[in-house]
Amino acid sequence: MPFARYLLLTVVLSLHSLMALAQKPACECFVKGIVKDRHTGQPIIGATVLIVGQSNGVFTDEHGRYELKNLCPGNYTLECRIIGYNPFQQKVDLTAGHEENFNLLEQEVHLHDVEITAHRTDAPSSQPLTMISGADLDKTRGQTLGESLKGVTGVTTLQTGSSIAKPVIHGLHSNRVLIMNNGIRQEGQQWGSEHAPEIDPFIATRISVVKGAAGVRYGSDAIGGVILVEPEELPVDKPITGELNAVGFSNGRQGVLSGTVQGGLNFVKGFGWRAQGTIKRGGNIRTPNYFLDNTGISENNFSLAAGYRHKGLGIDVFYSRFDTQIGIFSGSHIGSVTDLLNVIKHGEPLIKSGFSYAINRPNQNATHELLKAETHYHFNDGNRLQWTIARQYNNRNEFDLHRPRNDSIAALNHPELSFKLTSLTNDVVWDHKPVAGKISGQVGVSTLYQYNLMSGRPLIPNFNQFNIGLFWIERLVTSKWELEAGLRYDYRTLKTYRIVNREKIANHFDFGNFSGTAGATRNFSERFSARVNVGTTWRAPNVSELFSDGVHHGAAAYEQGDASLQPEKALNSIASVKYLAPKWSLEVGGYYNYIFDFIYLKPQPEPILTIRGAFPYFKYTQTDASFKGIDVSGSWEFVKRTTVSSKLTYLRVYDERNDGYLVMIPPNRLDNALKYQFADRGKWKDGFISVGNLLVAEQKRVPANSDFMPPPKAYSLWSLQAGATLKISDKQQLEIGVNVQNVFNTVYRDYLNRFRYYTDDMGRNASLRLKWKFGA
Repeated sequence: MPFARYLLLTVVLSLHSLMALAQKPACECFVKGIVKDRHTGQPIIGATVLIVGQSNGVFTDEHGRYELKNLCPGNYTLECRIIGYNPFQQKVDLTAGHEENFNLLEQEVHLHDVEITAHRTDAPSSQPLTMISGADLDKTRGQTLGESLKGVTGVTTLQTGSSIAKPVIHGLHSNRVLIMNNGIRQEGQQWGSEHAPEIDPFIATRISVVKGAAGVRYGSDAIGGVILVEPEELPVDKPITGELNAVGFSNGRQGVLSGTVQGGLNFVKGFGWRAQGTIKRGGNIRTPNYFLDNTGISENNFSLAAGYRHKGLGIDVFYSRFDTQIGIFSGSHIGSVTDLLNVIKHGEPLIKSGFSYAINRPNQNATHELLKAETHYHFNDGNRLQWTIARQYNNRNEFDLHRPRNDSIAALNHPELSFKLTSLTNDVVWDHKPVAGKISGQVGVSTLYQYNLMSGRPLIPNFNQFNIGLFWIERLVTSKWELEAGLRYDYRTLKTYRIVNREKIANHFDFGNFSGTAGATRNFSERFSARVNVGTTWRAPNVSELFSDGVHHGAAAYEQGDASLQPEKALNSIASVKYLAPKWSLEVGGYYNYIFDFIYLKPQPEPILTIRGAFPYFKYTQTDASFKGIDVSGSWEFVKRTTVSSKLTYLRVYDERNDGYLVMIPPNRLDNALKYQFADRGKWKDGFISVGNLLVAEQKRVPANSDFMPPPKAYSLWSLQAGATLKISDKQQLEIGVNVQNVFNTVYRDYLNRFRYYTDDMGRNASLRLKWKFGA
């Protein structure tokens, strides 16, 4: 069935559901009560009472009273919280009205509420935000960050083979999607299509995706969206707990082992710590018909964190090291243009092999270090000041298929490309106290200084750059409305140094511009809400886009920049509606982004022959582009414990300047799943089994003769999942999960895989996941 019909069917079903909703009697249950101090018995004003897992929440009035209305019958977990007190949860079974009072225990140290306040301020409330946490995040364990996000509507991946993936949000990726790693903007060589984020997803207990431009809060690079990788709050004054994750994959015979241990110190009140580490090993990936030579992976990561709390003062220190070696499919490096064209024509790689864990040339090694220090202080009047500094060091080495002809030089095994990037960030944010009890906001300044040193054959020049951004955001919250607006100015100075015809040449660029945003959220009821956001943002061209000139070994391509490129300027708009009912949910979102001077890597008519072999030839160029699309997601529990869910991603990108389409744009996709939840039995709980189908359309909207081969055909992939949790004791539990991707071993190629010119994508892949949690 064509995707237009899928879209029409989805819209009709959505309208039918909303019409049915209008005819359905309103839920009339309620919960009310009083929140008091346990010791004094005095009412607590301004405490938050919310329903866990939903957006429902109210504040207590001047008498400490609260009331949650219009609730459907069912089981709920209420949570009461306020800074300075321990949070408290209570389960309730609603059939009519219910009264639930809370008596909170005062606590001098309270990290969790502090972090909740920070998250709420940073994430734009009027833009769609999808969070992956808990069981949903556990199902992705062992995968890369990019692969972990593929289940989010509107998000896909740009791949280089089967081991390298980076996230794509609404058709935008790389320097247009900002990744915040534990509150720090991730700075690496993200300009390359095969430069995946150097982040260990095991660090995070929640990964959030902000769709749409968020440049006012996070900087001009967030033109396409933001990914927030957030660890669990440090366990201040808590006993030692931990978990051990073990994951095995059949394809590539890959194994992953990751462990975390954390706790407080009995002799230091207000202190918390955490240690985490991951090891990954994998061999040659197999397509349905053959192995891919030299596609193994090796990864060793660890992180350390510590924090201290005393009254309103908080101090955190975090260090992580990510170290990986990735084999690049040897069949992507081809010696002549004739052989390259034959591979593209016949669809079979020249080089085939059996299974091996060996990682030979070509390959890439990447090491990323992050050191962060953060301190904040909550003033008694409600103001908050936060200061964060960080240093990142990214070392990337890329090795060609062939060693140098000189034996003595070849013996040194030096990389053909080496990048060493050092980044220093400094952020100061002031959250002012609420004005009139409804208006809250923040003012901040962010700076970034970085320098990059490159050695080997020239590809990009050495450079240093300095960024400074000033922003101001305000938010008005009422019982039905949440309004926000913000303004930011960014300035960037860039200096490059290169050698041309044996002469040193220095270039200097200055970029600066404003970003603005305005948005609104309307809560029509406890279950029905709508969001809309409009804004403008910009992005300066990076060094690769300006000066690339040579073979990029990891991407197996020849890339050429253009020093005359101008900054991108974008007008963004995004809107969504969401309805959450006890048995079903529906979210429909649409967006329209117009980007002036959009920079993209354009395939050239013919491959290029170099002394290193024949490669596809790409040039950076600019045009005006419009991005418009629809994201639809919904679920329905049509039978008790049986749920069907669907996710539709529909995207159109148009080259406005040349009256055509653009290349390398994600095709439309439809993701369906049927899940059955087993009833808890004895020590077994949360058991489930599900079957899923991913349908990806053929990307027919491409310029004629604009690529080295036509886009691949549409494909359909089936998957199976099952899992359960075994409660070993009061302080131990074991989670078990089984997953089979591409169940029928379907032969396919993905349009956003840079290696689709040479080979098919991965075949069937079964995995087993074990997670042992111990401690209180």
